[in-house]
Amino acid sequence: MTLIIGALLFGLYKQLNMEQNYQVSENLQSQAQHYQQLSRTVSRDKFAEQISRADSKAVLVAWKDGKSVIGALSFMPDDMPYLPKTKDFPILTTGPDKLHILTGGIVNTKYGNILIANRTDHFSAMLDKFVSASATAIMVTIIVALAMGYVFSKTILSRLTHYNRLSEEIEQGRYDTRFPLSWRNDEFDVLANQFNKVLDTLENNLMAIRGITDNIAHDLRTPLSHLRIGIEQLINQPADNIHEHCANLLEELDHCLSTFDAMLSLTRIEEGQLELERQPVSLHTICHDLQDMAEALAEMNQQKLNIELGNDYTLNADKHLLFQALFNLVDNAIKYSGENATIEIHQDGCHLKIIDNGPGIPDEFKDKVFDRLVRLDPSRHHQGTGLGLSMVKAILTRHNANISLSDNHPGLIVSIDF
Repeated sequence: MTLIIGALLFGLYKQLNMEQNYQVSENLQSQAQHYQQLSRTVSRDKFAEQISRADSKAVLVAWKDGKSVIGALSFMPDDMPYLPKTKDFPILTTGPDKLHILTGGIVNTKYGNILIANRTDHFSAMLDKFVSASATAIMVTIIVALAMGYVFSKTILSRLTHYNRLSEEIEQGRYDTRFPLSWRNDEFDVLANQFNKVLDTLENNLMAIRGITDNIAHDLRTPLSHLRIGIEQLINQPADNIHEHCANLLEELDHCLSTFDAMLSLTRIEEGQLELERQPVSLHTICHDLQDMAEALAEMNQQKLNIELGNDYTLNADKHLLFQALFNLVDNAIKYSGENATIEIHQDGCHLKIIDNGPGIPDEFKDKVFDRLVRLDPSRHHQGTGLGLSMVKAILTRHNANISLSDNHPGLIVSIDF
């Protein structure tokens, strides 16, 4: 801004200087033409009278008639050029300002050369005052700009220093640290708000990892303990009982391995590492297959499995993965809704619902049940990995489907929209 102001003032100075020179030149040229015309129309005496009566405020004129000089000036300087060329020269007066600077030139007339000049020292004084005022304005601008720049930079640096200190705390493991937001809502606040969102996500992920670790420890401790005890007891088992005992140990080991296999499969599906074998799949066909597969399980629990189909819908999907996800939902309904419950499969177009009248899921857990290794306490007496619903959501997401849970009063409604 200081450079811009300086450039503008310099341009204004040059413009004023050019305007002054133009006005002086125009005035001198006008007077020169006047006296040239006058010399052609009047006598020598009248010409001398007109020069002596010329207004000295408009222009200063001098004419050398023989040895005497007539006009406002008492002398004619040497080496004065002919107009339009001009030359500056000083004169002494009896007024308060004794020294004046004039700009003038010689004009050739019928009665000889005359000197025509304008006073220009007051223009120079005005320009000097302009230059002085401009220099003062620029200095004040520089001082104000430096002061404001210092305050502005100190404010920015103080916030950056504070952010850096908070970053070091986060680096040391204090993930609950958040960047402060000010009332200004400036770029720093926008950046701080974005970092706070990242920290919220990071903290939630860390909490999820801790929860997964706790769930792994909880769910695998019992079978691993059984394996250790079983191996210790294997030495003392009778020969005819070793085969049965080994079969029990292998069952416990398979449960542990299935948990890790499910976690690896879930990661591959979520990360897109598993290629889907897509083909046209009818939801009517999927629902009939679900009924055929799950009806026997429902009868074993003295439950009813009903199916209600509307308009068919065909989607491009991996038939085996999609059936696995939907069967997992039906199996959960059979497993947790209790005896004498009714499970219903409703399909109409791209909408699919699995409904039961069991105990349902509390509202605060409806979102959490899709996280890895999350199992509600009432379900822990059922053998499982806690990854079923996580796998369901991952498969449905890969098929561009949304899943949501709602209450059936009593029971649970699982809604899927393809």
